[in-house]
Amino acid sequence: MDATTSGTPTIQYHNIPEQPITAIVATPLPAFERQQRHCFGDSSPGEFPLSANPSIVLHVLTTCNLDPQDLASLEATCSFFRQPANFTPDFSLSLSELAALDMCQKRAIFGPMTTEQKQELKQICGGSWKLVLRYLLAGEACSRREKSQAVAGPGHSVAVTSKGVVYSFGSNDSGQLGHGTTEEQWRPCPIRSLEGIRIIQAAAGAGRTMLISDSGQVYAVGKDSFGEAETGAQGPKIVTTPSLVESLKNIFVVQAAIGNFFTAVLSREGRVYTFSWGSDGRLGHHTDLNDKQPHPLLGALEDIPVVQIAAGYCYLLCLACQPSGMSVYSVGCGLGGKLGHGSRTDEKYPRLIEQFQNLNLQPMVVAAGAWHAAVVGQDGRVCTWGWGRYGCLGHGNEDCESVPKVVEALSNVKAVHVATGDYTTFVVSGNGDVYSFGCGESSSLGHNTGNDAQGNGHSNVLSPELVTSLKQANERVVQISLTNSIYWNAHTFALTESGKLYAFGAGDKGQLGIELAANQTERGKPERVDVDLG
Repeated sequence: MDATTSGTPTIQYHNIPEQPITAIVATPLPAFERQQRHCFGDSSPGEFPLSANPSIVLHVLTTCNLDPQDLASLEATCSFFRQPANFTPDFSLSLSELAALDMCQKRAIFGPMTTEQKQELKQICGGSWKLVLRYLLAGEACSRREKSQAVAGPGHSVAVTSKGVVYSFGSNDSGQLGHGTTEEQWRPCPIRSLEGIRIIQAAAGAGRTMLISDSGQVYAVGKDSFGEAETGAQGPKIVTTPSLVESLKNIFVVQAAIGNFFTAVLSREGRVYTFSWGSDGRLGHHTDLNDKQPHPLLGALEDIPVVQIAAGYCYLLCLACQPSGMSVYSVGCGLGGKLGHGSRTDEKYPRLIEQFQNLNLQPMVVAAGAWHAAVVGQDGRVCTWGWGRYGCLGHGNEDCESVPKVVEALSNVKAVHVATGDYTTFVVSGNGDVYSFGCGESSSLGHNTGNDAQGNGHSNVLSPELVTSLKQANERVVQISLTNSIYWNAHTFALTESGKLYAFGAGDKGQLGIELAANQTERGKPERVDVDLG
């Protein structure tokens, strides 16, 4: 029935807080007693014709931050939401499309775009503002863009506040902390040379840090190389204060990922660019290890927008957003089956991981560990694949899986976030519970309740176990970050909803942001870091 002629009772609309695209769940409305109400026009008492004042309806759709799927459902079920609304800036747009466009305008990376750039993004996403909104929200949800975040790098750490202030601490032999020196620092210190620049995303590699501003500029500090291995000779020079990456000045970057032998960045329009990778055509182009020019990722993703990238040991995962749904592509080294295609062969061009279609799973978050990978689906299921050493896949054994496999031990958990490292995996549920499994080296799994690294802190865990030690936070954990390196002892960060940061694992270089005793090299129990990211 068309809503303009229905006898829908009056309901009160409340502001719904802004949430990730996967977080809004429809709840049944209570039954309201029919009230007599006179509206505009010649309508009968008790009726509320939507056509009387569509601007009010548009305001409600926009301020309630409806999910793009909800807007699409309105169009599909009611002709009022399908017809042109005759509003600026485009009189031909329906109310649902206008609401989606208004919500897009609120996003930091969309507002500054020119009209031509916005139209181009619309076409890339499938020709609808609802699809553009889904693309923007998906990117924000899976990479915490514009929100507080912590990055547990190899030997050093980076923390970004919700206002874009950057703190760094830990190993500093290449100047990767950005403080203008090469002195090790355990206490979190702000990078003062970035004052006045709002950082929205950070990435950390061995001896290198990359920071992305809200204007799409990329700053790098540490080793002056995009493709150097984690061990071996140092690059031609080091940089001790963040410097603008000149080769990326004409690309609006929203995310960076540092892998072994290569670096990848993601543009606002969903294009992936890579630096280095060696000389045998990996990633579809021939470059030198010290190449500093970005090369577009060729192949299947040239015309498909990507919302998230994740880099592991010589391979890259890309979460793509298409009108038909979300999908994952992989490229690079296939050892251990970590590309997810049912084999261990390398891929020089991005290839679709088809197993998610067989599982009827819509990927929403991807994570690339050194030798294994993981995905969280829209329905909260978790899939893992790759090298299963130490139980890092969570299937109760150490077997390899060459295609994504659902972690059955988490069947009663609705996951929203996943993080992977060197044979280690963490999963965060919707209510903030944290589960971990895999290699227990350096007490980085969080199952050791003592501070002396005794007990079960170093034990490997073959199936997901609740990290009960994080319950002390007494609030919801929203992000986990752990060291993704085969050469460094691992440490882990847990970030809460209010911006509190907890750390545990290896701290021999000061990377925990906590001062350890003279005879300590690690901390088994999560401890609060003295920095407020809220």
